Amino acid sequence: MKAAVFTKYGPPDVLKIADVEKPTPADNEVLVEVRAASLNAGDWYLMRGKPFLVRLTGGLLRPKNRRIGADLAGKVEAVGRSVTQLRPGDEVFGEIGLGRGTLAEYACTREGNLVLKPASMSFAEAAAVPLAAVTALIGLRDEGKVQPGQKVLINGGSGGVGTFAVQIAKALGAEVTTTCSAGKLELLRSLGADHVVDYAQADPTQGKERYDLILGVNGYHPIWGYGRALKPGGTYVMVGGSMGQILQGMMLSWLISMRSGKKARVVGVGKGRRARAQQDLLFVKELIEAGKVKPVVDRSYPLSEAAEAFRYAEEGHVRGKVVITT
Repeated sequence: MKAAVFTKYGPPDVLKIADVEKPTPADNEVLVEVRAASLNAGDWYLMRGKPFLVRLTGGLLRPKNRRIGADLAGKVEAVGRSVTQLRPGDEVFGEIGLGRGTLAEYACTREGNLVLKPASMSFAEAAAVPLAAVTALIGLRDEGKVQPGQKVLINGGSGGVGTFAVQIAKALGAEVTTTCSAGKLELLRSLGADHVVDYAQADPTQGKERYDLILGVNGYHPIWGYGRALKPGGTYVMVGGSMGQILQGMMLSWLISMRSGKKARVVGVGKGRRARAQQDLLFVKELIEAGKVKPVVDRSYPLSEAAEAFRYAEEGHVRGKVVITT
């Protein structure tokens, strides 16, 4: 089968389309014929081997795992003998773990990482959902504890996580303010944001408004800068930014909480998150089927142009998600 692989760290040019062995599902696994996959920030870190921490687990000089991609949507081709929820022919979508290789014609994963695809969605739309939407959900509902009527600031609302965060926050009853560039204001309004700010013209963290929850999707502000814009007892949740900023947040969040009485959290990818992956994805699926959430797909590329897809995504102007189709 064809798959995107990389044998050394570097820019998108290191990605090649190669023939690799088609996987065989274990007893508790499902083999999926991949129809579409989407790109995520974690894919960049794996591909480039940056920051250096990535190499401590992924291979010091060369990547141990040559595959890339975490999100997928497709059709079940075969199931292991212990699988009970799915059967061949089912149309599914899910997130199977960074580096597991969804930029390919086939991929294997345990059934708990997959749910049935909404009939109203294309494979490309479904592939855009899993990691980004669940990250937004965890940041808002689990870490942020958002409640109906609360004021939420989503800093960076036009990317993959941000577009889902705006919609999920509205679905959970919040009043949503978000930031983006001038060319994306109407997109965020169409997704339901109550207030949309051009970040080149104003900085909501420096205004008079105070928020119950701030979701930091990008790293434009240092972690200390969000504190003044929070209400007493408010919460800042970091879900994105450069790896350096994320690591800074992980190290300093406890200090902020201790000193100010305001809470700071960082959304990570841990065992707890993996254990509830299906439950969280089902929650998002229900919002999609209720018409409260819809994925935003900026561009779609064939698998043969995976490197070009990464080059476009790295320019930093993506609206929603970039998708690879097979």
